[in-house]
Amino acid sequence: MRTVGRLHLITDTRPGRDAVAVAAAALQAGFDTVQVRPEDAVTDREAYELTVRILELCRRHGAACLVNDRLHVAVAAGADGGHVGADDLPVAAARRVLGPDAILGATARNAVQARRAVADGATYLGVGPAFATTTKTGLPDAIGPAGVQAVVEAVDVPVVAIGGVTAARAAELFAVGVHAVAVVGAVSTAVDPGAAAAAFFTVVPR
Repeated sequence: MRTVGRLHLITDTRPGRDAVAVAAAALQAGFDTVQVRPEDAVTDREAYELTVRILELCRRHGAACLVNDRLHVAVAAGADGGHVGADDLPVAAARRVLGPDAILGATARNAVQARRAVADGATYLGVGPAFATTTKTGLPDAIGPAGVQAVVEAVDVPVVAIGGVTAARAAELFAVGVHAVAVVGAVSTAVDPGAAAAAFFTVVPR
């Protein structure tokens, strides 16, 4: 089973964004996991085609490729796994869809949710929002580094902090024990996505 890395790029597929170009820049800068997160307006065919293109980039760089929510797209494209949030398939059902060997991430905000997700088959947890963010609407309040740390201490699978993560804040999150950080806007909205991604690479613990 391929494992999740330390730096996750989550694609931004909103109109006007070039998810493939941003993924290429992030991978070149050292990101080792890309999660394809299609917006609701993106059709399954478009999501599949995007995943295939990004998966090809990931393979060139030895990185993992995941798909958020649309697990059938992940399976069809041959991605390494998927991620499910609170309103997606339950973790146990997602595990049945992906099979026993795929990477499966699940969203958690506290220790209880985290332990349940791991028991149901999650191989890593996406925890947050760590900080306030405008990239995705309808999110609950930020839990801060202390909230993320509480989840880290409750489980023995990799914890990936997400939500309002910048290169400066990433250092603070690694300090409380997260395995990885996940980034959207800090890279996808940057004037130079490659340079923005490279800034994260410098704060990853060696």
